[in-house]
Amino acid sequence: MDLGLKNKRALVLGASRGLGAAIAEGLAREGVNVTAAARNKEAIAAWAGKLPEGAGTVTVTPLDLSDLAAIDALVDKLLAEGGVDILVNNTGGPPPSTALDAKRGDWLANFETMAANIFHLTQRLLPAMRERKWGRVLTITSSGVEQPIPVLALSNGIRSAIVGWSKTLSSEVAKDGVTVNILMPGRIHTQRVVELDTAAAQRSGKAVEDVSAAAAETIPMGRYGDPEEFANVAVFLASERASYVTGAKIRIDGGATRSV
Repeated sequence: MDLGLKNKRALVLGASRGLGAAIAEGLAREGVNVTAAARNKEAIAAWAGKLPEGAGTVTVTPLDLSDLAAIDALVDKLLAEGGVDILVNNTGGPPPSTALDAKRGDWLANFETMAANIFHLTQRLLPAMRERKWGRVLTITSSGVEQPIPVLALSNGIRSAIVGWSKTLSSEVAKDGVTVNILMPGRIHTQRVVELDTAAAQRSGKAVEDVSAAAAETIPMGRYGDPEEFANVAVFLASERASYVTGAKIRIDGGATRSV
């Protein structure tokens, strides 16, 4: 299937590892010219150097999402070049915390980086998409927005706010040919999930391997997902073929979420 992505332009945040890197690589393999942004530019360069001949270009861009001035500088540069067609909002997750333990400062600091700065960046890039009558905004959250995950109160709360923003935005730009969707990963085998399993092991006194095995048993597929499996869904949603999908929350979790 031709996804109609060749020579499109994308900005992928958090593209140094995990889901962001997998999506950026998947888009590049479809011929998209990707601006891959993250704090660790060396990690981006490492996977970008392995792309096959004929893939889209990858522009390695250092970016800290807590630095609003840096975000604006990057957006200014992209807009001067005509903007982007595809935006993938992907932020790191906050530290584990219960709702009882999370302090006001924790909420404010993480909301700024994970939500407010993303809203600002998206709002600045949208006019060029709307003018061209084509655009894709994909935002990665977590399965915790539907089935809250214990000890991840900050993530559950902030990412749920992002879902409300995304759904509202989707209805405002749909007639302009811009789709806005949420992707909800479950247990995908990324460094972030390894870090969460390690933290859980430390709290419980169990081995990390035992914690991971127990978590996998709760998933109907009986395993963690692969980042490439997640990225395949994202690439499709970014494509011409997904032109009638907007305002949606898409689960990629092996059936782990129990709600309907």
